Amino acid sequence: MSVSAGPLLQFDHSYARELPRLSVPWTAAPVPSPALLVLNEELAGELGLDDEALRTPAGVALLVGAGLPEDARPVAQAYAGHQFGAYQPRLGDGRALLLGELVDRRGQRRDLHLKGSGRTPFARGGDGKAAVGPMLREYVMGEAMHALGVPTSRALAVVATGDQVVRETLLPGAVLARVAASHLRVGTFQYAAAAGDPALVRQLADHAIARHFPDAAEAADPYLEFYRQVVDAQASLVARWMLVGFVHGVMNTDNTTISGETIDYGPCAFIDAYDPAAVFSSIDHGGRYAYRNQPGIAQWNLARLGEVLLPLIDDDVDAAVGAATEVVISFVERYEGYWADGMVAKLGLEAPDASLFRDLLALLHAQHVDFTRFFRTLSSHLRPDHPHRGQARSLFTEPEAFDAWSARWEALLPPDRHAVAAAMDRVNPVYIPRNHVVEDALAAATAGDMAPFHRLVEVVSQPFVEREGLDRYAEPAPAGSRPHVTYCGT
Repeated sequence: MSVSAGPLLQFDHSYARELPRLSVPWTAAPVPSPALLVLNEELAGELGLDDEALRTPAGVALLVGAGLPEDARPVAQAYAGHQFGAYQPRLGDGRALLLGELVDRRGQRRDLHLKGSGRTPFARGGDGKAAVGPMLREYVMGEAMHALGVPTSRALAVVATGDQVVRETLLPGAVLARVAASHLRVGTFQYAAAAGDPALVRQLADHAIARHFPDAAEAADPYLEFYRQVVDAQASLVARWMLVGFVHGVMNTDNTTISGETIDYGPCAFIDAYDPAAVFSSIDHGGRYAYRNQPGIAQWNLARLGEVLLPLIDDDVDAAVGAATEVVISFVERYEGYWADGMVAKLGLEAPDASLFRDLLALLHAQHVDFTRFFRTLSSHLRPDHPHRGQARSLFTEPEAFDAWSARWEALLPPDRHAVAAAMDRVNPVYIPRNHVVEDALAAATAGDMAPFHRLVEVVSQPFVEREGLDRYAEPAPAGSRPHVTYCGT
């Protein structure tokens, strides 16, 4: 495939240029019959790209890594990681490529990265390909999370390849073009540390500071401040996950970003009925990454980053350990603060009330109440003329318990109830990517019908605006449905 890129994409390659030991120059595998399935026009606009040009054959070719500018330097990134707690010294982009970095309209540097673009030296026996379903899942999840206000990578496009991918059956192949603040991970630092060269870890840390936390460079202890800001970013991120009922499903250290963005949507899902023990991933047999475990796992992953940074924090090992330990311990307070602030907003309160929060979650769990519907319909309790008034109460099999809790809650609210209800509706979504609706849309897309997928993206991209005719997008799986199970797609 020979096409001219022209001025459509102008890459920089600071990661490949500054850290050549942490990547391998590589090119995407040829794609026999590229066909654009979905293009994120909003994101293209943010990046200053011409979406019409991206729809041309030359543009679609670029989105699978062909016809790149002559000065492009695509690389497969190297990283290590703890996967389900077991350390793997050499992971890396086994089926992915960093095409380069773009500077968006706000002056922010962002990676353009491919997934499903063929085997690399890090493939470890994998075929390097991806199927349509998992790539579209990442697209819709990223758009939903972005609309919900959760920091996330986002898909620019999904392109069908014309290949067949062998999984449990033959599936149509696809390449995802993904945009992220960066692809620096805790696992990237672990890989650098394993090289046994402290200078390489320092170079990586300096690169990460310049890219994500430049003010840390001015601190008295820049690497400790860098660690502190990464811990804070992750505490904020995971609190947001918990507040919308999101389960990542595979919180390995190689999926924990330095930027504080959600990345690598594999066996992810949203809870319906509130259940702290919710697990959806087919491979998470022990529930390591269950919904309630996510804050603790994030802290554990950040402790692994702290271990790598110790030589940079202080030459005195004991002093370095003490300083890093203090930072990673602070994760708990930071997370709890972000989560409590989020609960204050969701409930329309003026200040946190730990016992009110605790008792509510226990009540939701005991009576198997839908998490998203409860918070959204709760605001109607404050509006006597609202058509959905009473819906929150109706979600409980024993509503008297809700009545008792509700009396406590209402006693804490500001007097302007209509203003409170309006504020609650701005943070409690009507629509999330309901697992059964996602699966239906992906199944249709795999069979060649993209209409349900496009409709789903349209709905979840405006999660706080209730619209007529969209009831099925706001409802949990039908009673009696099988428990939802997700798969990595590799």
